[in-house]
Amino acid sequence: MTGLSLNYGVDASKAFLMMERVRKGKKLTKEDEDLLREHKVPEWYIGTCNKIKYLFPKAHAVAYVMMACRVAWYKVHYPLEYYAVYFSTRSKQYDIKVMSQGEKAIARKLEDYKMMKQRGEKLSPKDEEIEKTLNIALEMTERGYKIGIIDLNKSLAGKFVVDHKNNMIIPPFDTIDNLGTAAAQTVVEAREKREFLSVEDLSQRTKLSQQNIENLRKLGSLKGLPESNQLSLFDDLYTIEEEKL
Repeated sequence: MTGLSLNYGVDASKAFLMMERVRKGKKLTKEDEDLLREHKVPEWYIGTCNKIKYLFPKAHAVAYVMMACRVAWYKVHYPLEYYAVYFSTRSKQYDIKVMSQGEKAIARKLEDYKMMKQRGEKLSPKDEEIEKTLNIALEMTERGYKIGIIDLNKSLAGKFVVDHKNNMIIPPFDTIDNLGTAAAQTVVEAREKREFLSVEDLSQRTKLSQQNIENLRKLGSLKGLPESNQLSLFDDLYTIEEEKL
């Protein structure tokens, strides 16, 4: 738009200001039209400027296309890293139990949401966000990749972790409902000092609530972990005595 005006000898700064007004859906002023006619700019051009509602800036369009190409490249060549970053930064709500159960479970949950909407039921804001997350999770699992359960020894506080050995990503602690990143970080800090001996030990050395711990139990993240330190100590002593015999 600016280029055509310049071709007819319109001052560059004035041509730019006219372009910005027109791009945003504002019509040419009388002064603008008089200036364009003074420089013999065609009437069709003036009429077109007054019909435009909005024009996307060329620089913005180029930036978006470049970003799309970058994203596509990572999605193809580094898929696990792509999905780990996506779920860590773009997703707001999760259903880790369903996500970790694989493609069929995710598809069933999405079908449930679809049926609810067909019946005229409105999804809650939380369910709307979970639906978005599950759509990407379905895409990921259809490509042959997996989403694991929260791992006491590997999960981070707020970011998904790539596990190339098992061809999957591991969710962070804060994907659990009502478990904030600050509380999740206490788990990471505690395990760096020493491994958890029991569920009791986990509760005492972190800021996890009993509900958080129960949610971890339901996910299977506490499988194999004794309930109390006393039981753990007894088992250790029993093992030592057995080895002596």
